[in-house]
Amino acid sequence: MATDVDRLCQALSSVDYPADKSDLVQAALRAGADADTVSALNAIPQVIYESETDVLRAAPLESRQAEADRAAQRKLHTKPGLSEQDKNIPEHPIRGELGENRAS
Repeated sequence: MATDVDRLCQALSSVDYPADKSDLVQAALRAGADADTVSALNAIPQVIYESETDVLRAAPLESRQAEADRAAQRKLHTKPGLSEQDKNIPEHPIRGELGENRAS
């Protein structure tokens, strides 16, 4: 259900801003956008968008970053509030040996 920036910009090239979600979806359909791009536009919040940049911020976009690069970035993040599951942290050796039920 994600699209990339180029496909989204191409689908929205004829939109006059400000525009709401339904205007954006209709413009994408008229432009012959692919199903992923239309789905991404259907996933954005129902608000008035002032510019294409606002739409790009709200839409689920595919990352062009390689999986290895994303994993390295998750290891190095230092932002508070991110869950530990988003970091690639090795399992504690005792927990791995004893199992989840015995680690207390």
